[in-house]
Formats: sequence, structure tokens, C-alpha cells
Amino acid sequence: MLPPRIIRRLVLAPLVIVLTVAAVLTLPIWLLVVTAASLRLPPPQRRGTRLVWFAMAWLTLESMALCACLWLWVTNGLGGRLNRDEYQERHYELIQWLLSKIYEAAVRIFRLTVEIDEPPPTSEEISRRLTRPVIVLSRHAGPGDSFLLIYHLLSRYGRRPRIVMKAALQFDPSLDVVINRLPNAFVPSKIAESGILSEIHRLSSDMDADDALVIFPEGGNFTPKRRWRAILRLEQKGLAKEAARARKLEHLLAPRPNGAIAAIEACPEADVVFVAHTGLDDLVTFGDIWTRLPLSARIKAKWWRVQAADVPRDREDQIRWLFDQWEEIDAWITANQPAPASAP
Repeated sequence: MLPPRIIRRLVLAPLVIVLTVAAVLTLPIWLLVVTAASLRLPPPQRRGTRLVWFAMAWLTLESMALCACLWLWVTNGLGGRLNRDEYQERHYELIQWLLSKIYEAAVRIFRLTVEIDEPPPTSEEISRRLTRPVIVLSRHAGPGDSFLLIYHLLSRYGRRPRIVMKAALQFDPSLDVVINRLPNAFVPSKIAESGILSEIHRLSSDMDADDALVIFPEGGNFTPKRRWRAILRLEQKGLAKEAARARKLEHLLAPRPNGAIAAIEACPEADVVFVAHTGLDDLVTFGDIWTRLPLSARIKAKWWRVQAADVPRDREDQIRWLFDQWEEIDAWITANQPAPASAP
């Protein structure tokens, strides 16, 4: 159960700073422990020290972001002016700085590379990038895919993302503080679907040309077990056609259409952007990361735009259209998955 906000601010946020100081002081011990634990793995795969260095970078950046949040809170009248555009913009700049530093750390420590296949920069495409709000519908799989997506929306495309996220993510103090000061939504796991849809409608209804509403229609990271549960849920609802189409998806969960439809209805002038990616799909648990994180991490991504005028407006047509796009993402993943590593 998520603690009240006052507890998160007075306990969890300072605790991160304390943990950061403790981690810095005990860093040699942690390096020694994980090095010893990694000896069970073959030399090219020993990744314990890399995970420790990345955890150190993450904690340090978290602490710096929390200090910056406190400074912004104090300088805008103890939170009294946080809703003003200038302070909203400062918080977006803070998120971009934080994610850029995390990205740089991942590039150095994990040799991360991200290759993006995007639409050709025609005059029409450039014009729409500058003048249209967008609804971003992305697959959800692999560690940090949502962070990478938000980072690229901010840094590469100059968008201000609006995100609907699970409430449990508020256990991350810096994310909790910054995201709650911006037009985003943390949704409790037990809330009725109507509550989620009302949040999506709220975020989508007043978007302008700089905004991007980010939704993950699968509702969670892909696993084979979740895939079959999603198919079973469709069958139990009597949606035989959708269940049959979901069985054909090898790499994706069946999309839940209500959120995307609510966003489109609330902002009919928005273009819809679909995002596919692959590279670290099989890293789901910490155990997967410990045993299978490659020496060089590579992610391939592709996105394409559907102009607002080409988005179906009838609900049944929208559901079929969404499954069509999901099948296209699934086929792209099949064609672009990294080759399996050869046995030592």
C-alpha cells in the first residue's frame, strides 16, 4: 500500500539521500561482493560491477533531482506558483536533464545504443511535428523502455509528455515529486476502468502542439503468462474475434482499446503515433538482467504517424484499426529481433 504523500515527502525522499551517501561510503565493499558473486558467470558475462556503477549513478541523480525539486518548491513561494507555465517548464527541463544523465550513464556503462527508424522528414511531416498534438501508443517490454521513450520525446522531439502510470511508481521519490507537479496521472491498481478513462480524458482534452499523451495499451510488460491471460480475458468477455487475433501476436499482449479510444475522442485533432521497439525484450526480472544482460545493449525502434484525418471514428472500426497496428508492430519485432547469442 502506498504511504500518504506527507510520509513519502518526509521519509522516502530523505531516505534516498541517506542511501546515496551510504552507498558512496561503502562502494568498495559492494564492488567486492558483486565481483565475487559474478565469478560464477563466464568472464564476458560478468556484469555485477556494471550494475553497481549504474545503481550508484541512479541514486546520485535521484538525490540531485530531489534537491532541485526542493529548490524549485522554495523559490516559487513554497509551492504556491507551481501551476504557472514558467515553473511547469522548469520541471520539464529538470526531467529532461535527469533522463539525459541516466541515458548517458547507460551508454557508458552498458554500451547502450538506440537506433530509431522514423518517418522521412518531408515538409508535411516537419509541419505536423510542429503544429499537432500527438497520442503516442507504444508497446511495453524490457527494462527502462518507458524512460527511453520519455527521454526521446523531450530531447529529440521537443514534446512535453503526459503519462498515465501505475500508482506504485510513486515509490520512486524523484519521479513521485516531479510527475505530480505536472499534468500526468498516477492510477491505483484497484481503481475502476472508468477512473482510468476519466484521467486519460482529462490529460488529452486540453493538449496543444507541444504535448504528447503517452499510453501503453498492453497495460504492462510482455510475458508469455500475461499474453495468455490477456487472450483468456477476451474470451471470457465473448470477444472471439479479438481473442483470435491476439493469439496471432507472438511478441505483444492484446491491446486494451478503451484508453486509446478515450484519448482520441477527447482530442480528435491529435495525430496518433505508434512505437515499436526490440532489443532487451527478454530482460523482465532482476534475475534476467543479472544472467542475460548483454555486453553491449542495443535497442532498435520504429515509429510511424497516423494523421488525425485517417483515424477511424467509429468504435468498432477503431478496435479493428488498433489490432491492425499491433499486428504491424508484431511483424516488425519478428523481423528486427537481435540474433540469439551463440553458446560459449
